[in-house]
Amino acid sequence: MAANGGTKAIVAALAANLGIAVLKFVAYLLTLSSSMLAEAIHSLADSGNQLLLLVGGKKSRRAASPEHPFGYGRERYIYAFIVAIVLFSVGGLFALYEAYEKFLEPHPIEGSFWWVPLAVLLGAIVAESLSFRTAIRESNTVRGKQTWVKFIRSAKQPELPVILLEDFGALIGLAFALMGVGLTLLTGSGVWDAAGTGMIGLLLVAIAVVLAMETKSLLVGESAGKEDLERIRAAIEADGGRIIHLKTLHLGPDELLVAAKIAVDSTETGRQIAQEIDRTEARIRAAVPIARVIYLEPDLNRSDTGE
Repeated sequence: MAANGGTKAIVAALAANLGIAVLKFVAYLLTLSSSMLAEAIHSLADSGNQLLLLVGGKKSRRAASPEHPFGYGRERYIYAFIVAIVLFSVGGLFALYEAYEKFLEPHPIEGSFWWVPLAVLLGAIVAESLSFRTAIRESNTVRGKQTWVKFIRSAKQPELPVILLEDFGALIGLAFALMGVGLTLLTGSGVWDAAGTGMIGLLLVAIAVVLAMETKSLLVGESAGKEDLERIRAAIEADGGRIIHLKTLHLGPDELLVAAKIAVDSTETGRQIAQEIDRTEARIRAAVPIARVIYLEPDLNRSDTGE
């Protein structure tokens, strides 16, 4: 369900950004507004990012192979990290460079098409708001009672946090562009247009840094969430089992590796131990369906042996 929700949010954002990017480029060509150019590049970068997320999702579904015995689930993390790099370089740094150039040679918005940037920006705000609403609705199906900050920081599915931050950043960036264009039209000074462009650049760089940090943590390897860990412990201990140690690792957003050493009585036979391990695995899979790979190692219950 989380994967389907992420795909729906990505498609909604992609449709919005492609249409908005075209309109922003037209507005830039008619007015030469640097804010409009920065926003056009921003939308173009976002569109490319959404395509990258879709590609990552498709590649992650490949079957495991001898070279990759645990599958390709982390492809989604890799492509999300690339998204952060694209947003930083193509979106943020370009906008900052454009702002610098405009500060050096500011010029007002002239000509009979002065109203075009305002119309495009207002229309873009409506389109981005609809996309943002879709991302929020799909995120709420998996967010539970977490705050939005905690959800973005702890989510194992990278697509929804990425789309949420991109759409939120797009709305704030549109507000900056609207401010820059509006004040330029009111004052006749292109400095305001440059200021709006610079604020867009700083915003995109900040969002890219946050995305890169969160995705890096997923790439390095994160354990199961607190609730899943509690369910796994309960499943192991449900039939009198005792955990000596337990480790988990996300192989991908929807795949979890569980490795545990469990105590067994010294009087149990090999058949009994094997049956107990099978029952424990079944309980773990029932409690946490994403636990796809489970390794349970039996060890003697030291309290029984007197050690």
